[in-house]
Amino acid sequence: LTAPFYFHFNFVHLKKIHIKEKMSKMITPIEAINMAMDEEMAKKDSIFIIGEEVGIHGGAYGATKGLMKKYGEHRVIDAPISEMGFTGLAIGASQAGLHPIVDFMTWNFALQSIDQIINSAAKTPYMSDGLITNPIVFRGPNGFAYGVGAQHTQDFCGYYGAVPGLKVIMPYSPKDCRGCLKRALKIKIPLYF
Repeated sequence: LTAPFYFHFNFVHLKKIHIKEKMSKMITPIEAINMAMDEEMAKKDSIFIIGEEVGIHGGAYGATKGLMKKYGEHRVIDAPISEMGFTGLAIGASQAGLHPIVDFMTWNFALQSIDQIINSAAKTPYMSDGLITNPIVFRGPNGFAYGVGAQHTQDFCGYYGAVPGLKVIMPYSPKDCRGCLKRALKIKIPLYF
């Protein structure tokens, strides 16, 4: 994960993935993302999720479904509609040793927090000569999604891919979604997923 990776992400694409029990099951990318977050949160208490409607409603498209019930509202945090606020909070938490997953309803809403992402998350490790790390995952749907207006369908991975210090991963298959997110939650860099 030392260079940006670009993949198209399709929310309804179904593929078989092999889970630990060596069984095959049809699963969507969103279900694979949910599975990865669940598995890693079970291993590391430092991982938490913050975003709009991530708790009670299960997140945009169901990405966090069931996680608040399993891990509690202190680890799956329903934030108010203030992307800049909860992004800044998560970046501060990452610099203090936690590993947040910032869940945006779409990457269009992440534009509200672009200063936090670029100037705080991506640049701080360089400005501190590596003394401060930002183990954080910025996650959300990017590009076309069903049932949303044109203002919520832009693809920003190329833009964010040009930001030094921010890695971009856009997996396509459920297997890649699960594997890449699990890996992203083990490294200490800001990552756009």
